[in-house]
Amino acid sequence: MWSVFDLAGKEKAIAEMELEAAQPGFWDDTRQARRKMQVLGRTKDTVATWQGLRSQTHSLKELTELAMEEQDQSIQAELEEEARQIASTLAREEIDLTLSGPYDDRSAIVSIHSGAGGTDSHDWAEMLFRMYMRWAEVEARDVQVMDLSYGDEAGLRGATVEIGGRHAFGYLSAERGVHRLVRVSPYDPALRRHTSFAEVEILPAAEEDSEVSVRPEDVKMDFFRSSGPGGQNVQKVASAVRLTHIPTGIVVTCQNERSQHQNRDFAMRILKARLLARQTGEREVELARLRGERAVPEWGNQIRSYVLHPYKSVKDHRTNFQSTNPDSVLDGGLSDFIQAYLMSKVGTGGQ
Repeated sequence: MWSVFDLAGKEKAIAEMELEAAQPGFWDDTRQARRKMQVLGRTKDTVATWQGLRSQTHSLKELTELAMEEQDQSIQAELEEEARQIASTLAREEIDLTLSGPYDDRSAIVSIHSGAGGTDSHDWAEMLFRMYMRWAEVEARDVQVMDLSYGDEAGLRGATVEIGGRHAFGYLSAERGVHRLVRVSPYDPALRRHTSFAEVEILPAAEEDSEVSVRPEDVKMDFFRSSGPGGQNVQKVASAVRLTHIPTGIVVTCQNERSQHQNRDFAMRILKARLLARQTGEREVELARLRGERAVPEWGNQIRSYVLHPYKSVKDHRTNFQSTNPDSVLDGGLSDFIQAYLMSKVGTGGQ
């Protein structure tokens, strides 16, 4: 693992980047300098993690050998727990090494769209929203709620959040697709079993200097009142924003009870992310055509089922990874599912 990671090479790269950053004129191009400093910061964090792992494994090895020499079994449980922690960190770092896509290390814009099914689907969208918020909290990631659109009776018609941190888009790309919920509906007086659907859209955040050019004359901007739970208007001022990108027809709304200025900024960030995804998709389709490959559309595929009745289970249909504790999964325990999906991509060449 050490040779694959090339710790010495990374340390040399850090020294070279620090030397470059100290040169006069480095900050003349602010955007370029900022990107290089971000790369430097990420490389430093990664090297620190691996240096810590190396120190931890050496210490564990020495302590284990000493305990064996002394035939001391009193610390066996402690040694086993530390070994499990090292194995977990190594598994995560192994996945990180595979996340080499052009956008994998960017923040992720996560949009949840309720499907058919009325109030139940709105409630399911809100459950997914909470699941991703809890996952981000457990992972100590930055979160920015950008848009919340409430259902008429309960739940959410849709929600958009930006989740940051290391390889945010690379990890959360595992969540793209349709999520299905099977349960006894709390909104059905007859207590019948209902199936609800919601679609999760994962986009890489566009850079500030952006690969995407949006001309002001290509965007139609409308303002309207934000709505709260139950569909009531919660503001007298029309602070919610709707952007329509005329050339593509892409429509973005943002109504998170903020100021008009904040909602407009968030809506523009979402629009740029969707335009970037559109451009990337068009390039991938063209490359597949040139290579003579058949492009397989992934949008709308059902990727995971959450069953709360008549039994308890969460199953990912792409990897067959399964949990019998949906409560834990819905409380943010997604890491095992994400890891299983990313490792399956490694095994299939990323297809």
